[in-house]
Amino acid sequence: MRGFRILVSVLLIAVALAAPADAGQSRYAGYLFTYFTGEGTPDGEQVYFALSQGNDPLRWQAPSGSPALRSTVGTQGVRDPFVIRSPRGDRFYLIATDLRMYGRDDWERSWRHGSRSIVVWESADLLRWSAPRLVEVMPETAGNVWAPEAFYDPARAAYVVFWASNIYPADDPGHVTTSHNRMMYATTRDFRTFSEPKPWYDPGYSVIDSTVIRHDGEYYRFSQDDRGPGGGGSTPCGRYITEEKSKALLSRSYDLVKECIGKDAVVGGEGPLVFRSNTERKWYLFIDEYGGAGYRPFETTDLDSGDWRPSANVQLPGKPRHGTVLPVTRAEYHRLAAAGRL
Repeated sequence: MRGFRILVSVLLIAVALAAPADAGQSRYAGYLFTYFTGEGTPDGEQVYFALSQGNDPLRWQAPSGSPALRSTVGTQGVRDPFVIRSPRGDRFYLIATDLRMYGRDDWERSWRHGSRSIVVWESADLLRWSAPRLVEVMPETAGNVWAPEAFYDPARAAYVVFWASNIYPADDPGHVTTSHNRMMYATTRDFRTFSEPKPWYDPGYSVIDSTVIRHDGEYYRFSQDDRGPGGGGSTPCGRYITEEKSKALLSRSYDLVKECIGKDAVVGGEGPLVFRSNTERKWYLFIDEYGGAGYRPFETTDLDSGDWRPSANVQLPGKPRHGTVLPVTRAEYHRLAAAGRL
């Protein structure tokens, strides 16, 4: 522990010395990584935290090895954790898929008769979190709710929460007919009460794991083209990432930017997460190589190009799977580092 504290002190000093002169650019001092590690171990489907080495999003401090958060509700397993900062900056919400696959090999059941709820935690400081709560967001016609994410919409003064679901006819309570995952959404102000779900992205074949970033008045959406075994046939871009953009978050017709992202570097990719550098005009896209080592980082200086290049000199915290990278302020970074529980 003493060695850890010394390392933390050195890192904090390095962050201060490396801070840019532009005070507006120096709001953030690092990143918090939230993720799960897979279904191969009893604790793999819980929430893990890792802290970056200062403002370097490609190098991370080794976490403690224990989950930061455990689900005691629903299936008592969680995947795909996503954390969002409130618009006022005084609260954080962490949402996740209610799914435990450890010791099982029945993915078909998980999309036909899986949980229709999401797991929610909230915190004021990223250290002390509420007990998890289970919130149902889809009716009985749905077979699953996967990879929930959220984006705050100031025009609605509410969060838009979106996820992937298979949906079956009302006269098929056994969910035996053919369906496919499509992206649904609902709105909420408190992550307790949600509006009725509506379709957002349904190209007629299976898509999952959408994530969004906004830049210069455009929303950029990244999703996995899930065509493949169980996903509605095959295609050259199946099981890779598609980038689109739109001026309206909830548009039903985003414009295509690029397909097959990650195909030359990973063998099957899902769970994209995207964020902007704290220190320069650069964006990072992490793609979860689910059958391999977990996340692989890519980067670009032009979101409109769709040209994502694999990052070099990467040091990730073990084998992280589908999660979130959240920029944190200097005060937040200091508190997280000093806690030593990552």
